Amino acid sequence: MIPELKYDDKGLIPAIIQDFRSNEVLMMAYMNKTSLERTIETGKTCFWSRSRQKFWTKGETSGNVQLVKEILYDCDEDTLLIKVEQVGPGACHTGNRTCFYRKIK
Repeated sequence: MIPELKYDDKGLIPAIIQDFRSNEVLMMAYMNKTSLERTIETGKTCFWSRSRQKFWTKGETSGNVQLVKEILYDCDEDTLLIKVEQVGPGACHTGNRTCFYRKIK
């Protein structure tokens, strides 16, 4: 059962995706209630694309899927932390393992 979560005015909630073994942060994307339900049902991460205005399942084109191990939410009930097994070399569309590969100096 999905708890009462706090979605923004567009019906979205940020989802931080983390490797369940290493705890490395792989990416961040947005979900709505339906994409969260699809994630729970399929065991694979599904998000809402703000730019394309449609659902997308991680790996549907690249094959680099994310198998969900655990879904947590924060104390304010407005952010998700999803622990996954990353299947394939990377979570980032650039080919990098993580989307967080650049530093501000």
